[in-house]
Amino acid sequence: MKSALLPERGVVKVVGDGARKFLHGLVTADVLDLTPGAARFCALLAPQGKIIADFLVTEAPAAAGGGFFLDVERAQIAAFIDKLNLYKLRAKVIVEDLSEVLGVLAAWNGESPVGQIRQLVRQLAEVSDSIGLCYPDPRLPALGFRVMLPPHRAPAVTAAIGAEPADAAAYEAHRIALGIPRGGRDFAYGDAFPHEADMDQLGGVDFHKGCYIGQEVVSRMEHRGTARSRAVPIAYDGAAPEPATPVVAGDRTLGTMGSAAAGRGIALLRLDRVADALTGGETITVAGLPVRLIKPDWARFAFPGESKAAE
Repeated sequence: MKSALLPERGVVKVVGDGARKFLHGLVTADVLDLTPGAARFCALLAPQGKIIADFLVTEAPAAAGGGFFLDVERAQIAAFIDKLNLYKLRAKVIVEDLSEVLGVLAAWNGESPVGQIRQLVRQLAEVSDSIGLCYPDPRLPALGFRVMLPPHRAPAVTAAIGAEPADAAAYEAHRIALGIPRGGRDFAYGDAFPHEADMDQLGGVDFHKGCYIGQEVVSRMEHRGTARSRAVPIAYDGAAPEPATPVVAGDRTLGTMGSAAAGRGIALLRLDRVADALTGGETITVAGLPVRLIKPDWARFAFPGESKAAE
């Protein structure tokens, strides 16, 4: 197992008698049944359905003071808190940025059985007051789990869980190899719908819950199947392509390159244009470098060349 402190993640706390209903009424996932030791993958959307911020949310045990702790891209925290406070109105909640005192540690091992990871999370949850808030990454079991803790305690916690110390770049390579999009790298905040960021594939949208900000747009995209663009995993040989480089086939632009590491990357692509290029036998390239689309096991949407989404 490896673990790494993620310096580009921050922590926002939402606490108060109305905190659960407040969050549930705003975000894309269901948090009414969230319990300590678990987490949800969520987003706060603009009314037009585009992502303002995506995050993981977990709940602290009552014995530790309770409240909801949000694992957020640090660059988005100021805008995120502004929006939460805008929607707060008369709700009995307090929103705090705790990023100066709490950080996020990721622990993962692609070789460990999922059951072992879950058992370790349960064991850590029992001593969360001494370790930190522990929660499995709800997007994909292979992403492992996370711990919210004071950053200076990361080495001690790494040793306590028997992990090998690593850096954030190692975690990024692991994330990219799994094809999991990251906001600000693989899609732009304020300019992408949840479907484009694959949130519908990774448990980030509950299509059975009640209303939330942007819900009508997201539901319409789901029922009409109108997500023409998606963040898609790719493979390449050679040096990693630069982010924001156009992905092309001939003289046609298919999308934009996102993050890349160790021969794998993620690109935001127009699936219909990719399908046309593949049908025509064209080579897809980024800055002259040929790339190949890789369908991950978690993807249920129709990949270019497929007639329908996998069931």
